[in-house]
Amino acid sequence: MYRHYFSTSKEEGILRLSIAVTLFMTVLGVGFGLLASSLTLLFDAVYELVDVAMTGLALLVARLITLSTSGAASGKKLSERFSMGFWHLEPMVLGMNGVLLMGAAFYGLLSSVDSLMNGGREIALGYALVFAGISLVIELGAAIFVTAANRKIRSDFLALDAKSWLMSAYITGAYLVAFGGGIVLQGTRFEWVTPYIDPVALGIVCLAVLPMPIGTVRRALEDILLVTPPELKQHVDEVARASVQRYGFASHRASVARVGRGRQIELYFLVPRDRPARELAEWDHIRDEISEAIGGDTPDRWLMIVFTTDPEWAA
Repeated sequence: MYRHYFSTSKEEGILRLSIAVTLFMTVLGVGFGLLASSLTLLFDAVYELVDVAMTGLALLVARLITLSTSGAASGKKLSERFSMGFWHLEPMVLGMNGVLLMGAAFYGLLSSVDSLMNGGREIALGYALVFAGISLVIELGAAIFVTAANRKIRSDFLALDAKSWLMSAYITGAYLVAFGGGIVLQGTRFEWVTPYIDPVALGIVCLAVLPMPIGTVRRALEDILLVTPPELKQHVDEVARASVQRYGFASHRASVARVGRGRQIELYFLVPRDRPARELAEWDHIRDEISEAIGGDTPDRWLMIVFTTDPEWAA
């Protein structure tokens, strides 16, 4: 049962496993953060908590998309109520995830500046160093695992999850260096620097991770706003032009959008009025040819092909 629930060959199973590990890291971070009296470790725990909340939401959306395209009885009920599918939720979740991660980093940066202006913060460096070591091993392992698993699955959610683990590992690596340096400085004439290690480490890390989700947010906005992907539009136009020449159509119009993992394609062909009539089976055969030429015939492709003699439909 648990092996199926945390299947490493499916998007949902990997997301569940990632959530479980993230929750463990959050609890560990809060515990060590309180023991060490470190704002840096507490920020790390809050960052992980935001990530786990968004991963949970991503899991829900992934489940809805899978159910709605599976053909199962429960999926048919969803399809009847949400006939346009759930692809539009994916960029919304990705965009929200990126914005919240950036917001957490910005808040951490403000906390760092506030702490520096108030003379720094004394922390138990030993506890902080132990947590940083444990955290770095787990986060790097998770980033490598999710990246490797996603080579076959090719999920935007898993790609973002792997990026989040890698970002966390960068954060922890900086903590490890900072806290290790603080232990080295104790008992020396530079010991006065140690109260500033925690806020400085937090500030540097926040500055580093703040721009990282920008690409994800930009991609999500493009999907939400239905910005036409140039490469997909070019490919669809090439296929449509070839069909216009082959079958003697007057022209075509193509509307293309990417919505999360979904690809929405609408093709309208203007057929001259003086052309001889064709049987419906012939039109279906032409549709099949065009569909095959476009490619990507998966449950995540939405393709509509219309033949009309009315120029307004193909304008």
